[in-house]
Amino acid sequence: MNEITTIVFDLGGVIVTIDHDEAVRRFHEIGLKDAEQQLDPYTQSGIFGDLERGAITAATFVREMSQITGRHQSFESCLWAWLGYRKEVPQRNLDLLKQLRSEGYRLVLLSNTNPFMMSWALSDEFDGQGHSLKHYFDTLVLSYQHKMMKPDSAFFSAMLMEEKIWPKETLFVDDGPRNVAAASQLGMRTFCPQNGADWTKEIYQYLR
Repeated sequence: MNEITTIVFDLGGVIVTIDHDEAVRRFHEIGLKDAEQQLDPYTQSGIFGDLERGAITAATFVREMSQITGRHQSFESCLWAWLGYRKEVPQRNLDLLKQLRSEGYRLVLLSNTNPFMMSWALSDEFDGQGHSLKHYFDTLVLSYQHKMMKPDSAFFSAMLMEEKIWPKETLFVDDGPRNVAAASQLGMRTFCPQNGADWTKEIYQYLR
């Protein structure tokens, strides 16, 4: 069996614990009546999917949300709603990321995300200690910048080519079963912890 050299992590549900219900509540509060139907725990659709696929900008999302909700929205109001997804960033996860890098693993983030969530994650408020998400990873591969989303195999293939890594030497960690299945089909080793679970010990079973 090939030795793992690179670990590819999802952000929401793995590094950051997600609160889907709070996100739905916040979008409902800013006027999105069918927020429950619009928001998916794993892969967004509609204008939410368009945003995360990079088909529309944050400014266009704000305008469309204003039209849909029938009230004026701003970047700040939409940011507040999006950040409902952010429940916590467990310190154990951050400690483990630092440990893995010290052990010689290359760490890549592969995330379906958007400019609202990343305005927080890429700020020094991310970990509460003055570090952004970039502090913990060698590289970030983000859906809205690449115009692709998981579980599209093209997104995984683009990441593998850009980072010049072999699937057999890669462990992919994601809480979305469809995403894990897509990565597995490309030959990556996979680990699918549940949102909010402590995976920091179990991951070593997949690295041996």
